[in-house]
Amino acid sequence: MADRVGIGVVGAGSIGIRGALMHLCLEDVQDKISLAAVCDPAPGRAKAAAEKFGVQNAYESCEELLADPNVHAITLGTPIGMHFDQGMAAIKAGKHIHFNKTMTTTAKEAKTLIAAARDHGIKIVSSPGQMTRPDNREIRRIIRSGELGKLAWASVGAAFGAYHEQEGLRTGDDPLSNINPAWYWRKPGGGPLYDMTVYGLHTLTGILGPAKRVTGMSGVLIPEREFKGEKYPVDADDNSFAILDFGGSTFAFVYGAAVGFVDAGFGRPSFFGTKGSIVGDKLNGEPVKFPGDDDGQSHYVRGRHITGEHRTMGEAHVFEDIMQLVDYVANGTLPNASAEHAAHVIEIVEGIYAAAESGQTQTLTTTFEDRE
Repeated sequence: MADRVGIGVVGAGSIGIRGALMHLCLEDVQDKISLAAVCDPAPGRAKAAAEKFGVQNAYESCEELLADPNVHAITLGTPIGMHFDQGMAAIKAGKHIHFNKTMTTTAKEAKTLIAAARDHGIKIVSSPGQMTRPDNREIRRIIRSGELGKLAWASVGAAFGAYHEQEGLRTGDDPLSNINPAWYWRKPGGGPLYDMTVYGLHTLTGILGPAKRVTGMSGVLIPEREFKGEKYPVDADDNSFAILDFGGSTFAFVYGAAVGFVDAGFGRPSFFGTKGSIVGDKLNGEPVKFPGDDDGQSHYVRGRHITGEHRTMGEAHVFEDIMQLVDYVANGTLPNASAEHAAHVIEIVEGIYAAAESGQTQTLTTTFEDRE
């Protein structure tokens, strides 16, 4: 392999542009990576992205990109329902993989990818790497040290609202700004649990460890959505509520709602114990302090690669996870954003839907280990 890791960006949609191309074209990472290729089936989109961000090659299909010998690793920014097939194809092609959230739609798919990657010597990383953040690691330390006493319950969630319809890269007329968000509303892989609650679930389980059981209720609240004057049917559940069991009578309330949210900050759980509480980023009403917290920057954009201009840009956490893969490929540094953690969160989402359909509490079988 060359000194630099050749990155292929699969999907020049909103996350491919904001989370990968805009960051990876900056000068400060060119000693580690090269933007080898980008692909997208939308007419003219890959070519326009390549020209704008200085990518070496543009393709209309993932198959063409995977055949490019200059591509050593890929970042998958395609709809979630496509991740498994594209991930398996990448493994067979010998390419390392960063999966944008959510890694797959089922835990079985995630475990199959993990096993195949191991068998083929392929390294994989899966967003969102919420535990790269030092504030989340400090909250984990506080809770596990017993400072809150015995933990009684926690809560976390997110709401769909009209977020994707209003993103800037969807409101224009050219190939890089007319990106249709309709897949977010359809099965497989659509809905707020896969799309947004996944952040909070990674944080919650990263702090408390793997959950043991889940039960919940779920359904479609808004059966039709509109984008640029067209109506789109909704068949992915957009209003889901669940209870997680972490053992020892410690429970968590989790939601992926159509509208509304509990104000603890996006992706930030709240925790309530017999001796105190953490609500968002406040410990008993005072900001959580952690090593290096001395410059007033947002906790959300923290990560070992998020420096300089990256700190002021959107989707910096995606860039951080991609660079974890780069380090993993280049020097074997284990990623914080592990595929095993992603598989556990996916099993929770699956469990919520299964419990809602059957009325039965679901036992969770996946697990993962902490990584710094």
